[in-house]
Amino acid sequence: MEIIISSNASKPIYEQITSQIKAMIMSGELKAGDAIPSMRSLAKSIHVSVITVQKAYEDLQRDGFIETTVGRGSFVSAQNREFYQEEQQRIAEEHLQSAADIGRMNNISLQKLTELLALFYHECE
Repeated sequence: MEIIISSNASKPIYEQITSQIKAMIMSGELKAGDAIPSMRSLAKSIHVSVITVQKAYEDLQRDGFIETTVGRGSFVSAQNREFYQEEQQRIAEEHLQSAADIGRMNNISLQKLTELLALFYHECE
């Protein structure tokens, strides 16, 4: 498992760790039941504090991505994908609500907003 930490990023280091592990799980690189490195091992390999990795693992566990068992270690949870997709949909809904509010306040038509969304959605294809 390769984690790359950027000292120039605006995100704190523990969030960089968290987002990269979530991305590995969502892409299928890490599968349900796979072991993830111990906190000490990961901290040593990426040259950060164990406390920083601990914070990342606590967030991953809270969000349902990993399960930790004392004496056995941390493993990818079986039910993380659906939870993550639901979380991301909620975030998208918040942004869409903001776009709809801006559109209504500024007389931007629903058709124009829909066209813009389609354009952005297909931009990276």
